[in-house]
Amino acid sequence: MTTSQGHQRRTGHDGATDHVGGAGQSRRGFLRAGGRIAVVAALPPALSACSGSSDTLRLVGVTDQQQPVEELLALYRESRPGESFTTSFAPTEQMQTVVRTQLAGGNAPAVHAVYPGSGSAMSMVELARAGLLTDLSAQPWTKNIPEAFGAAYRYEGHTYLYSAGSCLIGAIYNKKVFARAGVEPPATWTELLAVCARLRARGIVPIALGAQTPWVTQLISYALVPNAVYAHNARFDDDLAAGRTSFRDSGWADALDRYQELQRKGFFNDNPNGTTFEQQTAMVATGRAAMAVQVSAVLGVFRESAERPDDLAMFPFPGGDDPADLWIPAGIVVGLGVSVRARENARVADFIAFLGKQENIDRWASAVFAIPFRRDASTVVDPVLKAFLPIVDAGRAVPFMDQRWPNAEVQPAHFAAVQDLLAGETDVRGALGQMDDAYRRAS
Repeated sequence: MTTSQGHQRRTGHDGATDHVGGAGQSRRGFLRAGGRIAVVAALPPALSACSGSSDTLRLVGVTDQQQPVEELLALYRESRPGESFTTSFAPTEQMQTVVRTQLAGGNAPAVHAVYPGSGSAMSMVELARAGLLTDLSAQPWTKNIPEAFGAAYRYEGHTYLYSAGSCLIGAIYNKKVFARAGVEPPATWTELLAVCARLRARGIVPIALGAQTPWVTQLISYALVPNAVYAHNARFDDDLAAGRTSFRDSGWADALDRYQELQRKGFFNDNPNGTTFEQQTAMVATGRAAMAVQVSAVLGVFRESAERPDDLAMFPFPGGDDPADLWIPAGIVVGLGVSVRARENARVADFIAFLGKQENIDRWASAVFAIPFRRDASTVVDPVLKAFLPIVDAGRAVPFMDQRWPNAEVQPAHFAAVQDLLAGETDVRGALGQMDDAYRRAS
C-alpha cells in the first residue's frame, strides 16, 4: 500500500522480529517509478546493507507489498519452522535505487520487487533483458497466466515475474456523500457529468485530484483511455510500437479532452497541482470530496482515513456512454522476481512455488484489493470489486498503459504533460507530443 515508511524486519528461527532502521519519504510512483530516482546515499541502511547470514533468505519489496509478504511468510514458516528470512520494505524510489545497484554489483537479495512489463529500471523486461532475473517458467502456476497479461509476466517466451493479479482503476467514493446528494454511481460518461454537476451545486468537490503527487496524474487518463482507444483498436500497443500510430493521432486525444472537460466544468478541487495524494485521500475520507479516481490497491489507505471504513467503496469510472460496453484498466500489480544469483537455490524456488498456490495467490490479491490472475471455486473476490468482475470476465479490461511502453521516459513525460494541462501551460496536442517524443527515445 502507499505508506511512506521503509523498514526492515528479520524473522529468525524463533519467529522474533527485529526492526532495523526506518525512513520517511514520499513515493513518486505507485504503478511505476520512472526517470530520475534518489541517490543511494539517501537510502535507509536497512536496504543498503547486505544483512543476514548465508542461511537467511533476503527479500526486498516496496511498501505496498509488506502486508501480503509478511502474512504469507508467516504461513510459509508454519510448515518450515527452520527457515529464516530478512525482509525489507521501502518506497518505490528507494527500493529501485538500491536493488538495481545491488543487482549490478552481484549482491542483490535473493527475492526482490519487480514491476510488470516494461518501462522502468526495475521492470521485468528491463531486468530480464539484462540477464538479472531467474527464469520461473518451470513453476506450475506460470501455466495459468492469461494470454492477455503475458506481456506483463514474460520476456521472449519465459516467465520472470510472480504477481498475484490485477488491481483496477476506478472511482473510490464516499457512500454517505453520494446518499446525501441523492446520487448513485454513474454508469456512463453523461451520467458522470450529471452526478458531478449535482455534487458541485451542493458545495461538494465532485472529484478530488492530488496531482502534486505525480503518479496520481496518470490515473484519470488511464481510466478514460480503454474506451477511447482499446475499445476501437485492441492492437493499439502493437501499432504504436510499429510506428503506425502515435499518442497524438489516436484516441488518447479524446481521453485528454475529457480529462480537461472535468477541469473546465469545475469538477476538481482548487489547485490540483498543489494537492497531494494524502490530501486527496483525506478529502474523500472526510466527505469534503465525493470521489477520487484511484487504483484499487489504495482503497485500504482511504478506508484507514475514514471514520467508518465501510463508508468508502469503489465503482468503474465510466469513460463511454454504453454501459454494456464499458472498458476499464486492470494492471498487474507489482510482484517479485528471483535474482539470477539465486537461480540454483532450491529454497527460493520452493518459496515462489508456495506463493503460486491458488490459495496464496488469492491471499495476496485480497490484501491489495486485486483480482487474482487465476480464480477457482475457492476464490473469493472482495465485494467492493464486484462491479468490475463482469467487465474483466468479458475481456474488456486492458493492462495499465505504461506496462507496454518501451522505456522509462514515457511515464514521467505523461506525468509532466498532465500537470502542464492542468496548469494551462499546454494543450492536448502539445501534451501528447511530449509523450510521443519520449516514446521514440531509445530504451
